[in-house]
Amino acid sequence: MIAFTLWFGVWGAVAAYVGCVIGAGIPAGLPLPVNLYWSLADLWQVLIPLAAFVLLKADATLRTKRDFAVFLIFGWLLNNLVGALWDAGTFVLSGQFPTSEFKGLFSNWFLTNLVVTIVITPFLLIFITPIIEKKGWLIKNY
Repeated sequence: MIAFTLWFGVWGAVAAYVGCVIGAGIPAGLPLPVNLYWSLADLWQVLIPLAAFVLLKADATLRTKRDFAVFLIFGWLLNNLVGALWDAGTFVLSGQFPTSEFKGLFSNWFLTNLVVTIVITPFLLIFITPIIEKKGWLIKNY
């Protein structure tokens, strides 16, 4: 979802949010208000790197060490930290899980997202971004 947002801008962010509502919250049986609030985690997880890449003028193909550093800080660490806090916090505050489960929920979410993001996203950005760019699909000037 990070790569799609860096490629397609706000449309990628909307897709991340709606995808979480429909693809995760509904199948999990979350009450609609909890689902709508909980799914904002995916929105933060893609808007943080998008904002960073735009404001810092980083290249989504991760061509330089600086681009990769921007990705690591904002598209791997910070965004997943915020997302895991939001996910675990939502579940505890909504009564879906007891407060005693917060630490486990947070650490599971955070570590899983870190692994998935570092395995998949750099590959997509480095190898697929040039194809998206060549086809003229890459959104620039968000």
